[in-house]
Amino acid sequence: MCPLGPVGNPSLISLAPNLSGSRAGPASASGHSCCSRNYTEVLFVLLCFCFQNKIPGVGFLKIHAPWNVLCREAEFMKLKMPTKKKYDVSTGSNVVEKINLFIHKVTAPLYPKVEENRVQTEKHLSYPFSREKQHLSLLANGVYTSAYPLHDVSNVENVNLLYEEWASYSIFYKYQPIGLIRKYFGEKVGLYFAWLGVYTQMLIPAAIVGVIVFLYGCATVDDNIPSMEICDERNNITMCPLCDRACSYWKLTEACGTARASHLFDNTATVFFSIFMALWATMFMEHWKRRQMRLNYIWDLTGFEDEENHPRAEYEFHVMQKNLKKEAASKVRSSQNQTLLTMMSKKAAYSDLLLCSLQIFVTFSIVFGVVLYRISIKTALHMSSTSTFRSNVRATVKTTAAVINLIIIIIMDEIYGVVARWLTVMEVPKTDKSFEERLIFKAFILKFANAFTPIVYLAFFRGRLIGRPGNYFYVIGSYRMEECAHAGCLMELCIQLCITMLGKQLIQNNLFEIGIPKLKKLIRRRKSKRDSKQEEEFHRTLASHEKDHFLNPYVGLNPEYMEMIIQFGMVTLFVASFPLAPLFALLNNVIEIRLDAKKFVTEFRRPIGARAKDIGIWYNLLRGLSKVAVIVNAFVISFTSDFIPRLVYQYVYSPDGTLHGFVNHTLSYFNVTDFQPNTDPLDPLHLGYRVDICRFKDYRDPPWSDTPYELSREFWNILAARLAFVIVFQNVVMLMSDFVDWLIPDIPKDISVQIHKEKNLIVELFMKEEQGRRLLHKRQSNQSPQQPRSRPPSQIQTNNR
Repeated sequence: MCPLGPVGNPSLISLAPNLSGSRAGPASASGHSCCSRNYTEVLFVLLCFCFQNKIPGVGFLKIHAPWNVLCREAEFMKLKMPTKKKYDVSTGSNVVEKINLFIHKVTAPLYPKVEENRVQTEKHLSYPFSREKQHLSLLANGVYTSAYPLHDVSNVENVNLLYEEWASYSIFYKYQPIGLIRKYFGEKVGLYFAWLGVYTQMLIPAAIVGVIVFLYGCATVDDNIPSMEICDERNNITMCPLCDRACSYWKLTEACGTARASHLFDNTATVFFSIFMALWATMFMEHWKRRQMRLNYIWDLTGFEDEENHPRAEYEFHVMQKNLKKEAASKVRSSQNQTLLTMMSKKAAYSDLLLCSLQIFVTFSIVFGVVLYRISIKTALHMSSTSTFRSNVRATVKTTAAVINLIIIIIMDEIYGVVARWLTVMEVPKTDKSFEERLIFKAFILKFANAFTPIVYLAFFRGRLIGRPGNYFYVIGSYRMEECAHAGCLMELCIQLCITMLGKQLIQNNLFEIGIPKLKKLIRRRKSKRDSKQEEEFHRTLASHEKDHFLNPYVGLNPEYMEMIIQFGMVTLFVASFPLAPLFALLNNVIEIRLDAKKFVTEFRRPIGARAKDIGIWYNLLRGLSKVAVIVNAFVISFTSDFIPRLVYQYVYSPDGTLHGFVNHTLSYFNVTDFQPNTDPLDPLHLGYRVDICRFKDYRDPPWSDTPYELSREFWNILAARLAFVIVFQNVVMLMSDFVDWLIPDIPKDISVQIHKEKNLIVELFMKEEQGRRLLHKRQSNQSPQQPRSRPPSQIQTNNR
């Protein structure tokens, strides 16, 4: 049985002009064959042609694999191919079948107009024919500059259908033609877009619930007692200075706007939303496993095993270089070379660990630099003579620091991607699978630390190690550690998440993906010194292989997956502080699907079709993030927000069981005579009166007690409640997630029934074939003429006597 798939597509290899004469055979434009006999005898029987082209300095080699070679390779790969035997596909019980048909009719306008989306009532019985040759070794040593299959110009209908039903922004509301994507680009690309589609669909309920939580905060902000007390001018609470010398005393009512805004994200519904998102992540993982299993069944990949034991071309090239240096040695010496390469790889792995740690330390240093910027700019604004600057200190510092963090994250993200690839190349992994997994792991660690270190600092470290008035903590001399606003750091965390998420999606993910290819095209046009009309005419005269040469090279799916994994972390890890994150992610992904589709169809060279039955290591990273998200959200609710202090006050310390008096309960007293020298305000009469006692947010004993400024009993009670909440929340939510995981089977029932049915039909089909062969053999033996029976030798001897 022979396939008609990505293996059979003709491919092009662009020859390096400086090597074409000496190492790759003649690169003349005469049109004669230029294949090496060694390769044709060992690998393929190839029909290769060098032909004229209109791109100076570049030669093209067209490679075509004959039919018998495709059949042989299909047997090696054990491809599942359809047989003549058909069987009915049942979708379950009659009720389930009717429900599915009704849902399909209702959602019919959302499906693209391709054949693959029709309801399948019968299926060909498939039988497995496992490895896949995805590279040519001549690419490793630079003989060929690139190798890529051509876009299918012979079948323009498929390309046009992909563009009209997939790569168009006007059909953003429709499902993707996953079957057609898999048919044109291969299973690996098809699985990525199927996963992206499932992720985007699952974001819809999360976005709806997030908006409801946000609207609940908006509706209850006027009834929130703590923010009402902060905004009430009758309380007349005087707060201690926010910085040394330059800052003076201030009224608590100045934090009214921040307190009201914090309630939008710090309310009772936040806890419910955190639990919901933890269960949502589990539901998403289970839904994807079921969808993946269904695609494996439809694409005949249920028995496919990814056995990639053949070494990479680059690895073989390194081994060859080692062996060439020691070619005069014996076979024992040659084996020592392999050991030496392995030892070098181990040394490279240790150096990678050291360099990754160094890069993470650089990220921490950058975050610390931004902290120093916030401290210094806040002091400078307080010292400013302009009243506008002094009145908007908090908003200016928060926004500018978040924008600086965003710019640094985008720049370091690109640097870390290059560093991760360079480190992986230095390791010289043996197989492509090992290379990809190591590259993904390094890039994920570096980019994850780069994106989330500023957020982790705001959530868990800012305002924790600041000391108290009269005994503050200082860094690098006179820089006093910054403290949170009275309503907590949750608002600043929300601002940082919002700017980082929107900035990465708009600038790095969308603007770069659209702008950089157009900029490259503009630079190439200026270098050619042709205007737009001449460029269009020149483009029309090019052959298909020359047009594809000008397209951007396909760099794999790792950047696309990494972009979505970081977004998944933004959606799940700190969702307690930013319930609108799923909505922003949904809006981005609706555009991202069509943008990626357009890139694959019109801007990228066609990738080599690769077989895969899952998304690989990315699933493990997603599952790990969903588990970590439960712990992170538990700590955010417990330590970053005021949910636990409000709860403890209401049920333990409140005289009437309400939150009246909560703000006063969270403020401690400080005697201004206890300031350290040269730390008291330069303008102590800024409020128009003399201040003897100021307030600061902490749980400490008053200055007139026996233990002045020591941590009070309320502090330890609230700390115990916070830790208890973390333990209970984590265990309850994880137990609920595990229960959902156990409740939902990984394989849909109808798919498991069909797989079992296929196995029985295959056994039945082979039994019938075997019976047919026996009957045929028996008939042939009966129809053949009977031969005379020979006499035994003993009888012959007797007769001769």
